[in-house]
Amino acid sequence: MQVIGLTGGIATGKSTVSAILKKAGAEIIDADRIAREVVKKGLPAYREIVENFGETVLLSNGEINRSILGDLIFNDPRKKQLLNRIVHPHVRRETNRQLKDMEKSSPDTIAVLDIPLLFEAEMHKDLSEVIVVYAPEHIQVKRLMKRDNISEADAVARVRSQMPIEEKKNRATIVIDNSGTMQDTRKQTLEIFKTLKG
Repeated sequence: MQVIGLTGGIATGKSTVSAILKKAGAEIIDADRIAREVVKKGLPAYREIVENFGETVLLSNGEINRSILGDLIFNDPRKKQLLNRIVHPHVRRETNRQLKDMEKSSPDTIAVLDIPLLFEAEMHKDLSEVIVVYAPEHIQVKRLMKRDNISEADAVARVRSQMPIEEKKNRATIVIDNSGTMQDTRKQTLEIFKTLKG
């Protein structure tokens, strides 16, 4: 089984590439989905978050309010690090569990770890390939303004709160340039998948 990393920056189109790979036959492990699962009410990560951030981050049903928590950590690097320290180990454990299951059930598959913070969480180290979905910063900003209906200043702040996309591009073993058309991105992605399958 080949294990490939897939990452990008906010609004670079990583989800689009992930969907194309899935349709082509790759098995996708979605770290964002896992991160949402591991912080569900009553689980260890949930308890740690409430202990560290207080009950103000909860919805009326007791689940975590992701947008309040996001606002809290967005402008505070120390709080962001703390949240990552709580959540990342649980995500890593669940990712490894899913990979083991996949290896048993379909050993010939290409497993794609779809992880926005792949480099930041140091989860790229044992991977045979790391695909970065790339779009230059000005395109990220434009897309984010349109997608989230926010101001340019807010979009720039969000983009710059992450590792720069140019740095991710430099650390990739494979780059998919998603600054053009959807057809172009699909073509690049399918060619890469074909090469990986050998």
